[in-house]
Amino acid sequence: MFRSFLALSLLACCSASAQQIIPQLDARDFIMQNPPVPEVHASTIVELDKGKLLAAWFGGTEESHKDVGIWTAVFENGRWSQPTELVNGVISETLRYPCWNPVLFRTKAGKLFLWYKVGPNPREWWGMMMHSTNNGKTWSKPEKLPDGMLGPIKNKPVQLANGDILYPTSTESVDKNIWKVHLEKSDKNGGNWSHIAVPNDTFQAIQPSILHYPHDSLQLLCRSKNNFVVQSWSADNGKTWSAMTATQLPNPNSGTDALTLSNGYKLIVYNPTTRGSKWSDGRAKLNVAVSENGVEWKDILQLEKGEKGEFSYPAVIQTKDGRVHITYTADRKNVRHVVFRLDTLTRE
Repeated sequence: MFRSFLALSLLACCSASAQQIIPQLDARDFIMQNPPVPEVHASTIVELDKGKLLAAWFGGTEESHKDVGIWTAVFENGRWSQPTELVNGVISETLRYPCWNPVLFRTKAGKLFLWYKVGPNPREWWGMMMHSTNNGKTWSKPEKLPDGMLGPIKNKPVQLANGDILYPTSTESVDKNIWKVHLEKSDKNGGNWSHIAVPNDTFQAIQPSILHYPHDSLQLLCRSKNNFVVQSWSADNGKTWSAMTATQLPNPNSGTDALTLSNGYKLIVYNPTTRGSKWSDGRAKLNVAVSENGVEWKDILQLEKGEKGEFSYPAVIQTKDGRVHITYTADRKNVRHVVFRLDTLTRE
């Protein structure tokens, strides 16, 4: 059942090309009433049929522990189901690895995918994939992605007009701790994978999101170690990409997520702070911003505004009814689900 909106603040804003933007809050609650494991992180969410939602995250004793698996819950009739563990990293009776960063996505034809990672750490993990043709009631057996392919590293892919799926992904090197963003592409059924490079000699960046624009233009927005969200642009539907540049959005070395709304505006969920002395600094605040052009951004909503705690790794979608759904880590103990409408977000 949904509860209080007290932690949310509205930020009215105006620009030359948009009317006043005031989100209409519908709901805010934890997905789990009694979390079955001590720690959870890295949620993902997707819309199913008839207003149902499916969320997933990794959970266990603690991030990187061998007992960490991928958990799921279904939202129906205003309530989240009891979470269940869908898959884990068991290799054999004597070998088990932790699971990481699930990503859910449903194709235009209704095929539901789950991608996730298995391995001892983000520098040595590998990509895994499952699919469902009945909205997650049953799933295929887990399969390893082709060599060199990781799948979407944190955020959802996009499906192109020809049916191909374009995946935002990245790597973290073992030896020199270098972060690199790239794209991967498959056909509509998750086969025939290929690698697409993103030029970058300046920024340490990972975990991109993909935004789309008219005339086959795309934009990546990425987490970085450089105190800013960084970006790259494509003018040919993702075949080639520009060198990375900094955006105006701060980033404390923390994951973001973004999407293109049905009316063409862009939306990002991010921690509006810069990096502190340790990796977890700057994650106590979490904002929503919108843009018409992907360059000039305006904050419209504060999801969290504390001085302590971790509210991070958002996932965001827009459902068929126009509402925006966001899930994110709440102090590593639970997953928060926030729902709002953007009825006043209209072009002049």
